[in-house]
Amino acid sequence: MARTQQDQIINRDTALSRRAALQRCGVGLAVVGGLFSGGQSAMGDRGELQMPNEPRPWINVRGIYGGFPNEILDRGLTPADLGVNAIWVGSGGLKADEIARYHDWGVKVFAEFNSMHHAGYLKEHPEAAPVGSDGKPCPAPEGWQGVSPHHSGYRRNRMEEFRRVLDSFEIDGIWLDYHHAHASWERAVPLLPDTDFSEEAIRQFRGRSGIDLPDDVQKAAKQLLGPLEDAWTQFRCGVFTDWVREYREILDATRPQALLGTFHCPWSPEDFDGALRRKLAIDLPAQKRYVDVFSTMPYHARFGHLQDPAWISRRLLSLGKELHLSGSPDEKTKIWPIVQLADWGEPVPVEQVPGVLDHGTRSPATGVMIFHWSGVSRQWEKVEVMADFYRSIRQGNS
Repeated sequence: MARTQQDQIINRDTALSRRAALQRCGVGLAVVGGLFSGGQSAMGDRGELQMPNEPRPWINVRGIYGGFPNEILDRGLTPADLGVNAIWVGSGGLKADEIARYHDWGVKVFAEFNSMHHAGYLKEHPEAAPVGSDGKPCPAPEGWQGVSPHHSGYRRNRMEEFRRVLDSFEIDGIWLDYHHAHASWERAVPLLPDTDFSEEAIRQFRGRSGIDLPDDVQKAAKQLLGPLEDAWTQFRCGVFTDWVREYREILDATRPQALLGTFHCPWSPEDFDGALRRKLAIDLPAQKRYVDVFSTMPYHARFGHLQDPAWISRRLLSLGKELHLSGSPDEKTKIWPIVQLADWGEPVPVEQVPGVLDHGTRSPATGVMIFHWSGVSRQWEKVEVMADFYRSIRQGNS
């Protein structure tokens, strides 16, 4: 079959499939040249949506998370055909030739870097496991095995790998992932064990605070989770923030034009009795000094908000307030959320894709990416609806 005839069939089938998907979404809009023509966007409090028919010029990044999306190429398309201008790839899956190819299409390539979840390190260094309040290595909640941030060998391992990735690949930025204490929070009911009461952690706390503690771990933990909880929480948050400081120094020395981002828990400081700081040791305002982009993870279906996509934009507003960010073009620090389109926990119906993306692209966000490509690419109707949304908000040829 001639290439021109193939293209005509692909374009026809894509348009028909896209129109059918949009009709199921109930948006009641006509698709003209891949753009929406219809009424102004109208939203209810719980996420009812008509698709936008105007660009959202404040959204500069329209991304895909989950590796090189070569399934797009297999269909005779390019990322630009879908309105995509950025992708996130695990640092272990980076390839120089693929990076160059996507750069040629005008697509930014960002790496995802495993910070505190490199469980393989524990095979040769079991002493680096986080210690619970009982003085024993803390079991991995749902298999999410963290590593102690106080273990000097592990920190050196991560910093060396971070530098190697930046040295080796022409990436546009690198995002920290699982940069928090040992826990499983990506679920409606989180599992948040108290850690890390390793000998080294307690030694460091004593040295920095000047507070003496019993040698017995259980007795020390009882104090640290009781009358000394505020000091202990501040100490732990400071350790994780100091890791970010070191990552920033390496990036500035190695690839200063690249961005430093972080994927992080979407909770407010008050959620789960202050667990963002008390349990996960995440201090976002303190990290702001070193981070260029905060990519909060408001996975609405996974976190029990399937019927409330507007939860996403409420989380963005809360984060903006916490970080004093409005999405203004003159702000150095940005918010680019990663929103759930793939089925994980509860399935995300194709009809909900426009609402999820709408709420994920409201201020203070200035970029967005979808989670995750391996799942969504097997549900191509979702890709088509995502593409129509991305194209409809695109400003000019950006």
